[in-house]
Amino acid sequence: MKDILEAILAQTPPSPERRAEFAAFAVPEFYRGVVVRRDETGMFDGVPSQDKDPRRSLHVDEVPTPEVGPGEALVAVMASSVNYNTVWTSIFEPMSTFGFLERYGRTSPLASRHDQPYHVVGSDLAGVVLRTGAGVHVWSPGDEVVAHCLSVELERADGHNDTMLDPEQRIWGFETNFGGLAELALVKANQLMPKPGHLTWAEAAAPGLVNSTAYRQLVSANGARMKQGDVVLVWGASGGLGSYATQLALRGGAIPVCVVSSPTKAAICRSLGAELVIDRAAEDYRFWSDERTQNPREWKRLGQRIRELTGGDDPDIVLEHPGRETFGASVYVTRRGGTIATCASTSGFLHEYDNRYLWMNLKRVVGSHFANYREAWEANRLIARGMIHPTLSRVYPLNETGQAAHDVHRNMHQGKVGVLCLAPSEGLGVRDEEFRARHLTAINRFRGV
Repeated sequence: MKDILEAILAQTPPSPERRAEFAAFAVPEFYRGVVVRRDETGMFDGVPSQDKDPRRSLHVDEVPTPEVGPGEALVAVMASSVNYNTVWTSIFEPMSTFGFLERYGRTSPLASRHDQPYHVVGSDLAGVVLRTGAGVHVWSPGDEVVAHCLSVELERADGHNDTMLDPEQRIWGFETNFGGLAELALVKANQLMPKPGHLTWAEAAAPGLVNSTAYRQLVSANGARMKQGDVVLVWGASGGLGSYATQLALRGGAIPVCVVSSPTKAAICRSLGAELVIDRAAEDYRFWSDERTQNPREWKRLGQRIRELTGGDDPDIVLEHPGRETFGASVYVTRRGGTIATCASTSGFLHEYDNRYLWMNLKRVVGSHFANYREAWEANRLIARGMIHPTLSRVYPLNETGQAAHDVHRNMHQGKVGVLCLAPSEGLGVRDEEFRARHLTAINRFRGV
C-alpha cells in the first residue's frame, strides 16, 4: 500500500507509463476499512434512536481484499465522505444491513463475496483505479476517478430506460459490501466517473451521493422537473442534500426558500445566493402537538410565512427528506398542482398527512431515490465545470469515522463531512490550479463553519 500511495502522491498526470506502473503493483491481501460487525447488530436494542452512538458500532478493521470480477474495478481510495445511510447502517436502523448482504449474496456466485460477517460501509469515494476485471475497457489502472453509488445488474428489461428501476438496484456501500470508507473499494466499473481536476481528493469525494440525489429529485424528468421561476422549498438547506439542492435551484433559475435551524445555517444559505430563508428554530415551528397528533395551525403558519417571503406564491416544489416530522406540512404548503418530491425520511419513515390537501388540490408526491447512470454523470459534470461546488465543511481521518457519523447523526455538521482514507493530509489531488483559483471562495464556503 505504501508504494501505491507514493505513486499517487507523485501527482504525475495519467499516461501510458503511469498506467503501466499501477497495473504492475501487487494488490495488498488485506486493507483497512470502516465496518459494522454482524455479531454486534443487537448492541442498541432498547436504546432510543437519538441515543444510539455510531462511535460504538463503527470499527476500523483489516479485511481481506475481494476478488475483482468481470465488469468491476478495485480502487485505491484517497478520500470518502459520510452520508446518512452510513448513520443508518451504524445504528442498525430501520434494519441491519446484513440482511441486504445476505439477499445479494444469494443472487450469484460472484455476489456471494458480499455476504460477510463484516460490512465495509461508505457510498462515496475519490481515488485511483488499481485493477479492472474482464470486459472493462473505458477505465485503466492509474485513472483518477470518483464513484457514484448505483449498483445494478441490468439483466432484465425493467431498468433499460431508467437504471434506477432495475429489479436488482442497490446502493453501493449500503446494500452491498466493500464500500468507500476504506483504503480500497470494489465497484462496478460503470459506477466510475472522472475526478474533477480542480478539486482535492476530499472535495471530490463529497458531492457524489447527495449531489446526484438532489439532481434527480429536483431537476430530472424522473423527479420534480424544476423550471425557471419555480418556488422550491428546501428543508435542511444547509445540510448535505439541501446545500446541493439550493445550488441547483439557483443555477436553474428557480427561487429557493431555504428552511434551516440556526442563524449560522441561515447565513450559509445566504452566502450561496439564496435570499429567502426561514429559521424554523427561531420561529419555533411545532408541527406535532405530541407524538401522535399533528398541528395544522403550524402548517398554516408556515404557509403564510412562505407567502410573505415570495410575495404571495406557494412552493411549486417541496424538496422533502426529513420525513415524518415535516411531511404533513410539506403537503399542505405546496401550491395547487405542485409537487412534493421525497427521497428520505431522516426523522421517521411512517408519514402522516391530510389527504384532502393532496387530492383536492391535484398535488403530486414523487418518490425519488439516488440517480440513474446518466443523471449521476450530469451531476458530476456540473461539479467538474465549476457550476455546482462541494459543500465540504470538515474532514476527519479514517480512524475517526465513528465520530464523523456521530456528528451527522446529531446534526452537528454543515454541508458534507469528509474522511481521509489513504490521503495523508488535506489539500492533495488538485490537477488544475488555475481553474481552482477562479472558484476558491465557493469551494471553501462551508469550511470551518
